[in-house]
Amino acid sequence: MRLPGWGFLKQVARPGRRAEPISGQFQTYSHTLPDRYPWLFQFAAAQLEAHSPLNLLSFGCSRGDEVFALRSHFPTAQIKGIDVDPENIAQCEQRSRQQGAAGMRFSTAATTAAEPASSYDAIFCVAVLCLGDLTTSGAQHSDPHLHFVDFEAVVTDFARCLKPSGLLLLHTTNFRFSDTSVAKDFDTLLEADPEQMAPDVQFDRDNRVLPGPRYRAVAFRKRAAAASAPA
Repeated sequence: MRLPGWGFLKQVARPGRRAEPISGQFQTYSHTLPDRYPWLFQFAAAQLEAHSPLNLLSFGCSRGDEVFALRSHFPTAQIKGIDVDPENIAQCEQRSRQQGAAGMRFSTAATTAAEPASSYDAIFCVAVLCLGDLTTSGAQHSDPHLHFVDFEAVVTDFARCLKPSGLLLLHTTNFRFSDTSVAKDFDTLLEADPEQMAPDVQFDRDNRVLPGPRYRAVAFRKRAAAASAPA
């Protein structure tokens, strides 16, 4: 997914990718796998074990594999999936009807702007705020395709949508959550092992490639005191 205002990429159609990106999209591939990150979902389930009922959001849910994987880890939770591509959402809804799935909702959206404040116990954003072509092309700058300021806007609104003590799961991004101004309102709970990380490059606040080891933090808890901070 890509935020409004991010420059379009001139791309050749490939399997699982639209020939032309949608306004509001920056992850242009829709291909996913069932239960792709069980270790991350198991961690979140353990952290939220004492909380009930649960309200979860899958941001950039693509064709629904993540939502249905989350259902297996959170059998009684209310789960909403949003994605910028209406064709993906149509497939999610069809799959939900075919399986008679309860407690699932889907919506076409590029951001969480329409979601109510302090409404989610956890937000999952996995392999969405990234563009693999920046890695394969050896890009030294993320712009004009991706900009840190837009990444920061997305995760800042995630913070608005999370309940106090809510979890933010960010895996495979082209920017570091720690570089955002909203990171001060969160505690880091989990770092991924190197073998659990994708090889995607990361960029700094000025959209320049970052040298050195990968940033491995993937799970964060919103501090209860942050609830009183201005939106």
